Amino acid sequence: MIGNKTVVYTSGTFDMLHFNHLKMIEYARALGDILIVGVNTDELVASYKSQPIIPFEERIALMKAIKGPDIVIPQKSLDHTDKIKKLHFDIFVVGDDWVGKYDYLEKLGVNVVYFPYGDGISSSSLKQRIYENYKKLQNKVDSHLPANIEVITQNRDLLYD
Repeated sequence: MIGNKTVVYTSGTFDMLHFNHLKMIEYARALGDILIVGVNTDELVASYKSQPIIPFEERIALMKAIKGPDIVIPQKSLDHTDKIKKLHFDIFVVGDDWVGKYDYLEKLGVNVVYFPYGDGISSSSLKQRIYENYKKLQNKVDSHLPANIEVITQNRDLLYD
């Protein structure tokens, strides 16, 4: 708490910004007076999953551009112990795909809310849909090529790894 204002902190990668990200930001905004949003750096993301599609500088700029957050900061660690001391947040909101991970914050006086994404879109599902559509287009193009060109195109996937 800062003064008599409730401070809410939420964080994420926010890769390929989509509707569920916006729902979580809106939900977090409604829980308090000040909303601080941490955007995971590329280095942090690489420590626990594949690199984001959108570079950090663009993801943080997008988060600053939307309504909702009062403050947007880089997030360099998944451990929020130091952030509590520096930012004085009362509530932490994170997607329910992290259930249990941040329960330790409760012992430090922070209410933890695991936001239910529910069914729908995620950055991972978007990436998968893009890849599947790409493969369909690739197969469609390949089916129209003469047989003797097949040798040139058969290892095309190696170029995109």
